[in-house]
Amino acid sequence: MESNSVSPMPEQNAQAPIAEFDKTPPTPPEDNVPLEDLPPPPTTVNIQEEKEKEAQAEGHRHYEEDNEWGCGSWFEYTLVVVLASILLLGSLGLTLFWVIQYKGGFAWREDPVKQFNLHPVLMVAGFITFSGFSILLYRICRCCKRIYVKLLHTVFHALAIPCVALGFLAVLDSHNLAQPPIPNFYSLHSWIGLAAMGLFSIQFVVGFFSFLVLLCCEGATAGFRAALVPIHASFGLTTFVLAVAAAVTGLTEKALFTLGPHYQLFHEEGIVLNTIGVSLIALAIVVGYILQRDEFRYRAHILIRSGDL
Repeated sequence: MESNSVSPMPEQNAQAPIAEFDKTPPTPPEDNVPLEDLPPPPTTVNIQEEKEKEAQAEGHRHYEEDNEWGCGSWFEYTLVVVLASILLLGSLGLTLFWVIQYKGGFAWREDPVKQFNLHPVLMVAGFITFSGFSILLYRICRCCKRIYVKLLHTVFHALAIPCVALGFLAVLDSHNLAQPPIPNFYSLHSWIGLAAMGLFSIQFVVGFFSFLVLLCCEGATAGFRAALVPIHASFGLTTFVLAVAAAVTGLTEKALFTLGPHYQLFHEEGIVLNTIGVSLIALAIVVGYILQRDEFRYRAHILIRSGDL
């Protein structure tokens, strides 16, 4: 046998191993997904409802802030506001009592002496009572819109104008018709009164045109009116203090002229006059304290939304 023999061929029936591949197509994803796995359907957003919810939430926040004002602060606020209201009405009541009880009531030009009695009553009513309440409205009306407070503020000042005008006319007539005539505008009382009347007139005119008429173009005048607010408030308090000073000096002048030496003997009428003067001074202190209290100023607008300003 030869050594370089060729190996025999493999048998025809023998087959080589073939790799088996899975030719099964992939399973498509299921079309039926459980409903609980689907996201919620989109809902229609109502703009008006959203605004109402925001307004309710804002009001709730304001309510919570309001409740943060403790019992001590509420007691202080109630005490000074009630005290100021009592003094505003009480000073006018005491003035009426003094005039009716000790001066014989009222008259017009047929009796210049009794015509003078209109002067203290009307001046206290206009300069003190009406003007004082008009000032306190910005601390008392805590839940009202500012436009309503401004209108009430203007109404009270408008009620004070005829009182001041008639009171001024009454004292002029009583001096000029007296026998002999009494000189006018020579005393400190008259000078302070004239200054208070002048400031009151300027305040009313500027306030009317700045805070009412200019509201027709609120957007264009907002900056100007905002800058004018502290000036208007400062001169308003100054006018009120000047009115109190004029009333106190007028009462002292009247007591010295009519009572004479009896004034120093603690005459009953003199005590009444002193009581009126003390109530007016206390009123000026209380009103000044209320207006200068920062906490009262902030809380005055706590329930007013920014859109209402």
